[in-house]
Amino acid sequence: MSMDLRTITIQPLRQTFGHLARRMGADKPASRYMEGTMDLQPVENFHYRPTWDPAHAIFDPSRTRISMKDWYALKDPRQFYYGAWTLARGRMQETTGADFDLAEELGLASGYPAAGKASVTRVILPLRHLAWAANLNNASIAAYGYGIAISQAAAYASMDQLGIAQFITRLALAMDDVEALAEAKQAWLAAPEWQGLRHYAEDMMVMQDWFQLFVAQNLVLDGLLYPLVYEHLNERLTAAHGPVMTLLTRFQREWYAENTKWVDAVIKAAAADNPANKATLGEWFAAALARSRSALAPIAELAWGADAAGVMDELVQQLEARAAKAGIPRQGAHA
Repeated sequence: MSMDLRTITIQPLRQTFGHLARRMGADKPASRYMEGTMDLQPVENFHYRPTWDPAHAIFDPSRTRISMKDWYALKDPRQFYYGAWTLARGRMQETTGADFDLAEELGLASGYPAAGKASVTRVILPLRHLAWAANLNNASIAAYGYGIAISQAAAYASMDQLGIAQFITRLALAMDDVEALAEAKQAWLAAPEWQGLRHYAEDMMVMQDWFQLFVAQNLVLDGLLYPLVYEHLNERLTAAHGPVMTLLTRFQREWYAENTKWVDAVIKAAAADNPANKATLGEWFAAALARSRSALAPIAELAWGADAAGVMDELVQQLEARAAKAGIPRQGAHA
């Protein structure tokens, strides 16, 4: 007995879902990111307005001064949907965990020189509280933002910031200095040099315009803070005490470099949509830059002493150039 096996090809009528076919054409395959992002924002049948905010619908584009012809233009160039994000963060978590395991096994963190530990306690450990504030701020953007493209990416950034807070906590534990966490918390709550930054973090928590919060937190404050601490201060610590802190703050540097791609893409798309957006972004950028620079100046002095002003000038110039490349006008940046 013989069997004749044959294959046939079934040609699908279209390559993707209807909502994507209407955007892209029926014969263009879509990525998983596009399938899980585009046109998924609820737009009707809300039944009632929130009792806590009757001026707005539960999903309402008027919650921000920014307007968009298409809110899905605020796409994430990393193409993170939940599966892709968890895989990427899982890989980073494994790498960072291995870094901490190596440092603890060899006693690199616990044996870190006292002067280096003092710098970490003064400058880095209090930032776990700021990372928690950034977690809340991005959660607010995810809650009130319009369009799945921006809200899902903000939710991922929110959880990333929580992870950063946890890694800073683990840094203190790796140095066998649990008491340093209490010292850092007290510094955040009461030390004069931290109160400007703490005040600004709390002010951002109650910003009503979610896109203004996006600019203030993700573009400006993070755009100054991460280069200041995890690049410039890290270089100084490495030169003085060896590369241990480079190893134990790898996650923050790699995350910031990756997250910057998303932030810049969102700003660029919003600025290009219409002239009113560009003017509004310029106004918000100028205000956030002035406030962030003032809040971070005492922290820079903790890290750099007499050289702090020069370091901050350099970081501000770099951020202004980055914002200009994304479409935000330079004028008024120092207002």
